[in-house]
Amino acid sequence: MKAAQIIDKLEQLAPVAYAESWDNVGLLVGSREREVKKIMVALDATDAVIEQAIAKKVDMIITHHPMIFSAMKRVTDEDFIGRRILRLVKHDISYYAMHTNCDVCVMNDVAAEKIHLISEDILELVSEKEGTPMGIGKVGTLQEEVTVRQLAEQTKEAFDLGEVRVTGDVEKKVKRVAISTGAGKSMVKYALQKQAQVLISGDIDHHTAIDALDCGLQIIDAGHFGTEHFMVSYVSEYLQKIYDSEIEIFQAQENTPFFTI
Repeated sequence: MKAAQIIDKLEQLAPVAYAESWDNVGLLVGSREREVKKIMVALDATDAVIEQAIAKKVDMIITHHPMIFSAMKRVTDEDFIGRRILRLVKHDISYYAMHTNCDVCVMNDVAAEKIHLISEDILELVSEKEGTPMGIGKVGTLQEEVTVRQLAEQTKEAFDLGEVRVTGDVEKKVKRVAISTGAGKSMVKYALQKQAQVLISGDIDHHTAIDALDCGLQIIDAGHFGTEHFMVSYVSEYLQKIYDSEIEIFQAQENTPFFTI
């Protein structure tokens, strides 16, 4: 199986045309002609993930976050990105990233399903697909009114998390909810425009949180990793259904870089 054939299936799921202009998606290292028998799917192409892939003798790594974002003038072992690229090349591992195109086409739809949103609308419109509006995040209503505390517990269960951060009155009852996977600071204004009572997202900073609260929007911060790690199992299962036993697919062992002391 050529890497090009796998890339074709990935781009049927999340076409690169729907990536934001600042993003860097697609095949970033290696050859489309690479024969692929083993794939590893991960959120990030960290040193640890690359070493896992090497140990498993993987031919291709697929991640959500691109390892290479900005232009590089040289690839050497003098910086950590260069070292990662050289490690991939040395072991003949092709590397593919599907980021904001995956956010638009997959991630937020799945996230909205996880918390059982109905009457959904797009949070931030970014493009159209065959006349259908496409964008980042979702906003909608819950099937029934719940307290913010209950919604936080549902979020923990839906995303398999031990904890989340919450602002405001946790006993307040809410029904209109916005959700945006990954970093959600920029989504606060859209959540307010769409009259959401709560935004579920990640990476919300102090000032954004207090300003949102003063504007009537409570935050459930489930973390960047917390709201996106399901991508690994989702893409793995998508490919496994297509290729069955033809290709061996591994899910990288990853976790949030933060822990509480």
